[in-house]
Amino acid sequence: MKIRIWDLPLRLFHWLLVLAVMGSFVTVKLGGNAMIWHARLGYFVLALLLFRIVWGFWGSRYAKFSQFVKGPRAILEYLKSGHETPGHSPLGALSVLALIGLFLAQSLAGLFASDDIAFDGPLVKYVSSSWVEWLTSLHRWNEWVLLGLVAIHVAAIIYYKRWKGIDLIRPMINGHKEFSESQSKQILDAPDHQFLRFKAMAIFIAIAVILYYFLR
Repeated sequence: MKIRIWDLPLRLFHWLLVLAVMGSFVTVKLGGNAMIWHARLGYFVLALLLFRIVWGFWGSRYAKFSQFVKGPRAILEYLKSGHETPGHSPLGALSVLALIGLFLAQSLAGLFASDDIAFDGPLVKYVSSSWVEWLTSLHRWNEWVLLGLVAIHVAAIIYYKRWKGIDLIRPMINGHKEFSESQSKQILDAPDHQFLRFKAMAIFIAIAVILYYFLR
């Protein structure tokens, strides 16, 4: 039986983040004039991440941090039982938090980064040269940490699909997840109505306007 798990704003966040991160990686490797787009994509990534943090408190049922961020005991119980969860599992929550935290650190560090040639982040002028140097190094080295974490994330998706028979990609596309009839009786649909979508759009626009005001 199909149960709606992921609302449209969360699904859009996920796939837009994937595309923006891929674009950021390509443009920084191209360098030159492509760095203009690298910066723009970085701002977009930052706006998306701030939206996800807000949505973790004001979003639909399974998007909220309170639904999937659990303590060590819950993680150990999940590892022992291996039972399927409607949203992110307690173990998957660690990956979600790590990705959000590290991508947020990457985006913020980029605001203070400089290549000492043609590109300066918009906030470089507000900190000392030593801070610029340190944050630029962080921005460069954190890239490899993120690549490793993304690789682990993709490997986990493949593992769940191939060895546990759980498809994590399709629900992130159509919003629905398959459960047995007995399981579905204990799981509630996540709301995904027009007002929720309007609220998400208003939140994202507000974040974008604030970022534009401070980073222009």
